[in-house]
Amino acid sequence: MTIPMGIAIYFTMWWIVLFAVLPFGVRSQHEAADYAGGTDPGAPVAPRLLAKAIATTLISAVLFGLLWTYINWSA
Repeated sequence: MTIPMGIAIYFTMWWIVLFAVLPFGVRSQHEAADYAGGTDPGAPVAPRLLAKAIATTLISAVLFGLLWTYINWSA
């Protein structure tokens, strides 16, 4: 696997994992009964995006490492 191909695969994998991680632990304003004026009741109260970005990076790194190992050992 070349470096540009590895970067492209990791970038794609990171976005897919991000979309899988985003819903974890999210409570809407409706569930929390904490409405902010002029917002949708389904909007998240505390999305914790930094923690989710860190988790996404770690999960993607592990998955990429497994993929890289599989590609290099099977060839």
